[in-house]
Amino acid sequence: MKPVRIKIFCPACQYEEEYTHPMIECPACGHTYLNARYEIEGDLPWPEALKGRPGTMWRFRELLPLHNDVNIVSMGEGGTPLIHSQNLGAMLGLKHLYIKDERQGPTGSFKDRQASLAISTMREMGINEAVIASTGNVAIAYSAYAARAGIKLWAFIISSVPPEKMREVTIYGTELIKVTGTYNQVKQVAARFAKSKGLFVDRGIRSIAAKESMKTIAFEIAEQLGEIYGPSPGGAPWRTPDWYIQAVSGGLGPVGIMKAFRELEAFGLSEGLPKLGNIQSSGCDPMVRSFHAGEEEASPILNPQTRIATVATDVPGIAYKLLRQDVLEHGGAFESVSDEEAYRALKTIARLEGLSVEPATALAFAGLFKLVRQKAIDPDEIVVINCTGHTFPVEKHILGGDLGRDVDVRPAARADIPREGLLTALEAVDRNINRVLVIEDDPAAAQLMKRILRAHGVKEVFQASDGRAGLEMVRRTRPDLIVLDLMMPGVDGFGVLDRLKKDQALSNVPVIVVTAKDLTAEERRRLSTQVEGLLQKGSFIDETVLEDLLNRLG
Repeated sequence: MKPVRIKIFCPACQYEEEYTHPMIECPACGHTYLNARYEIEGDLPWPEALKGRPGTMWRFRELLPLHNDVNIVSMGEGGTPLIHSQNLGAMLGLKHLYIKDERQGPTGSFKDRQASLAISTMREMGINEAVIASTGNVAIAYSAYAARAGIKLWAFIISSVPPEKMREVTIYGTELIKVTGTYNQVKQVAARFAKSKGLFVDRGIRSIAAKESMKTIAFEIAEQLGEIYGPSPGGAPWRTPDWYIQAVSGGLGPVGIMKAFRELEAFGLSEGLPKLGNIQSSGCDPMVRSFHAGEEEASPILNPQTRIATVATDVPGIAYKLLRQDVLEHGGAFESVSDEEAYRALKTIARLEGLSVEPATALAFAGLFKLVRQKAIDPDEIVVINCTGHTFPVEKHILGGDLGRDVDVRPAARADIPREGLLTALEAVDRNINRVLVIEDDPAAAQLMKRILRAHGVKEVFQASDGRAGLEMVRRTRPDLIVLDLMMPGVDGFGVLDRLKKDQALSNVPVIVVTAKDLTAEERRRLSTQVEGLLQKGSFIDETVLEDLLNRLG
């Protein structure tokens, strides 16, 4: 492969020079936001060249700003799977929903990519002691990689970060300083400390290494989608998704993602740029508020109210201007959701996809639900959502204290109960709903309902695709519960209910109706005397219906 020339470029004054080492500011105008540019003669032959390389982010070595491979500090970061979300996609009516599973990095978040390149750059610069500011995941990732590189690290962290994350930072030998204040204040304290000690301080999004590392997520997505769907319509070997969605704090991730897709298009590897879904917590959403107010620069949030500390960036800085321009040019959205919506989404993802994610990632999924409700996303569009960080550690109020049911089988515990008491105790675990019949004519909705019920512990789930077949199956299977759609051909849901009521052997079987129909007052009155519960669904079976169904089963 032909050598690649790396240059530093200043977007403010267009100054450019060969990249030899990271710069803090432009030598011509003093601007502190600089970019890396890559020049290569001809095409970048990655589709063939990458086949024999290890599956880490360093396989994209040509477009990463490091001179000597001997300085690479790696623990296998990158190369994460792109998971087709069949269950959640069915719930949302999205055929091509994919989850980029960044939880599988060495410390469990996409910040491992950032840490690998940043610490490698420090090693190349001969730095042996450094300072960072963080809301959580950056501190964990940098601490691990700094330990591997033998670099002493000082981490200044917002005090609201869960203590479990703080303990993980310190286990790597990092000096941890908790700061009570906003994240912007944490960064200021860290910068003053670094200056007083003459230490290198990581500058986040203003660091070339940080931005460039994020590109590798997009490189992998484009390559993986190319493998799934084949070349782009114009002949480029890889594919750009229609949407890329991520929870946004400081904005580094999507800034790097968009830079990557620009480079891929320039080198003929993919076509176009995705629409961006930038999702923030409503308790700290300076980008969302500023975008909807038409502001070119983001106004800070003076007193963040979110309990999700990792997204509590009160002053977003230059990232907002860059992301705003991307959304205006290429489409997308800035949306906020509440912490409670994120917690509910967290449980939905776990129950439908078997993925345990941290609350910050759950914000992105809750934002996805919101965009689907707004009909901003077409059912045929390819959507990729960044999934990073594990559920644990999380704040205890998310999951609550009732995590199961206790069964005491010790001899002392059985002494005061009859001989059959052990069986009685074991039966307490049973929710008394072992056989459920789903009567639903939409195959995708029926399949999703069956998955939900089985995941919740229902032993037998039967399915009928219309009212007539449903009635026959009720008589044959004698279910403990019927989940019934109202709108079906032939005998509809109302007809099924009427016939069940007339049959003394079946009239006591409880029924939960799930419907997309806009019911009249008379229909609601009629149903109120015939069913155990009425769950209204929109144009898709949303996570609220899922939660309601699970609550009724519990």
